Amino acid sequence: MPDLLDLLRTRRLVAVVRGADPEASLRTVLTLVEAGVELVEVSLSGRDALEVITRARAELGPNAPLGAGTVLTADQARAAQRAGADFVVTPGLGEGVVEAHAIGLPTLVGALTPSEIIAAVRSGASAVKIFPAAAVGGPDYLRALRGPFPDLPLVPVGGVDADAARRYLADGATAVGVGSPLVGDAADGGDQAALRDRAQTYLELVGGGTP
Repeated sequence: MPDLLDLLRTRRLVAVVRGADPEASLRTVLTLVEAGVELVEVSLSGRDALEVITRARAELGPNAPLGAGTVLTADQARAAQRAGADFVVTPGLGEGVVEAHAIGLPTLVGALTPSEIIAAVRSGASAVKIFPAAAVGGPDYLRALRGPFPDLPLVPVGGVDADAARRYLADGATAVGVGSPLVGDAADGGDQAALRDRAQTYLELVGGGTP
């Protein structure tokens, strides 16, 4: 897989799939990739998420970037790698981050406060996930963080609707991570065609959609 930070800088969008229906979750991953969303994270808090990752990897082949999200423990990091994930995303610092680095998986590490951001960078994170971004002021908070951290790759996640995504990127976010505003109910058995439409909206926002 290309360098995770390079992918975040060029693709600018990470889709977060967390579903109650494994079959629908798999369809959602494949639909997103087919629509042009190249960075997809399957949250381990979804039902049978490791199986979804395994099956998605088999469908997508070895070269498509595929992440495991909500990685909290060392066991989960190892299981994610076995399933075929080639990067991990965490809500914060912890054993999952340490083990992911030990086994060679790049990380998007969750942090919220300036102290946590510094710790995430020291941990070896490829980029820092600002989470939950919407709960602490949204784009205004990201703009404030740009003062002390002008050059750090920051990826806001949590409540990132289309308007917020546009503002985050304008204010210097490296990329945005988007769950329910993009995925909707698709991973629970909802409309995949509507998912494609939402994906196109976000891709146009980040500069990757069809003109």
